[in-house]
Amino acid sequence: MSVQTSHAPASPADDVARGFADRLLGWYDRAARVLPWRIAPGSDERPDPYRIWLAEVMLQQTTVAAVAGYFARFTMRWPTVADLAAADDADVMAAWAGLGYYARARNLLACARAVVADHGGRFPDSEAALGALPGIGDYTAASVAAIAFGRPAVVVDANIERVVARHRLIETPLPLAKREIRAALAPLVPDNRPGDFAQALMDLGATVCTPRAPACAVCPVMADCRARGRADIERLPVKPPKKAKPHRHGLAHWIEQDAAIWLVRRPDKGMLGGMRALPGGEWGDTPPTESGIARVDHGFTHFDLTLTLVRRAAPAETAGAAAEGVWWPLSDLDAAGLPTLYRKLVDKMMVERDA
Repeated sequence: MSVQTSHAPASPADDVARGFADRLLGWYDRAARVLPWRIAPGSDERPDPYRIWLAEVMLQQTTVAAVAGYFARFTMRWPTVADLAAADDADVMAAWAGLGYYARARNLLACARAVVADHGGRFPDSEAALGALPGIGDYTAASVAAIAFGRPAVVVDANIERVVARHRLIETPLPLAKREIRAALAPLVPDNRPGDFAQALMDLGATVCTPRAPACAVCPVMADCRARGRADIERLPVKPPKKAKPHRHGLAHWIEQDAAIWLVRRPDKGMLGGMRALPGGEWGDTPPTESGIARVDHGFTHFDLTLTLVRRAAPAETAGAAAEGVWWPLSDLDAAGLPTLYRKLVDKMMVERDA
C-alpha cells in the first residue's frame, strides 16, 4: 500500500520519485536500529513522550553510543517526567557529568518542571506547544511531535541533512542549505508513520549514507539519488570553512585535606553552570605565570582552553573558594559528577599522588 502524504505533490522541476516514503519505510521495517528509547516498527506499544524527549535532548551534539548508558541511568533513577521535575538540581547535573553541553541538563530540569506545572505532567502533543516549553527548539519539538505523537512534522537532524542534501544534490553551504533541505523534505513526510519516517531517515544517515564511504549500493532510495556515483559525494552537505577558535587559559586550585579535596559549585549561568568543579579564577587570554603541578587542554564549541592546576594549602587562601564549597573524599570522586575538564585534571593529579 502506498504511503500518503499530507503535502502537495512535488513540482515537475523537483523530480523526487513517487514512493520515496514507501521504499524508505520498507527498508526501516527490516533494518531499524534497536535503541533503548525506541519502539520497534510494527509494535502495538505506544512511544513514551518522556523517553523520546529525554533521548532527543541527550543526543544533541552527542553520539548514540555515548548516550545509551546515560539514558539507562536517568530512566532508572527518574522513570517519569514528574520524577525528574522533583529531582535535586545538583543530582541531575552530577548524573549528566561527562555528557557535555551542560546547558542541556539545566534546560532538561526547566522543561520537566514546566510539563508538570503547566501541563499536568503530560507532554503536549503538538509541535507548536512542544516548542513553547523551556529548552525545546525546533528540531526537538518536531522530533517529539512526530515520534511520540504521530504528527507529520518535518524532522531534520545532522543525519537527515546529509541524506537529503545528497539525494537532492543541494550544494548550498550550511547553514544556508537548511531551508532548502526542509523544503525538499516537507512534501515527502507521510501522514501515516511520520515518526517511523523520521527515524528511518536518521538510521539511513547513521548506517548507510554515512559521512565517509556511504554504502550507496544498499540504499533504499538510491535509484533517484542525484549524488549517487559522484566522486565528491562525501563533501555533501557542504560545510562552511572552519573559523579559528580562540585559545583561553585558566587556573584551577588543588586544595587537599584529610584525603579530601575542596570542590565548589560553578555559577548557574555560564560555562559548566551549576556543576561541581575545582576552585579557580576566571579564564582569559593570557597564560598564567605559575607553572602548576598538572595541565590539561580541553576543547569547547567556541574556544579551546588550557587549564593549569596549582596547589593551595586551604580554602581561605583562595579568593572565593570558601563559598559554596565542600570537602569531597578522594575515594568517592565518581559521585561528585565533575565535568570532563575537571575530571581530567583530577585524574592527572591522582596519578601524580600515587606515583
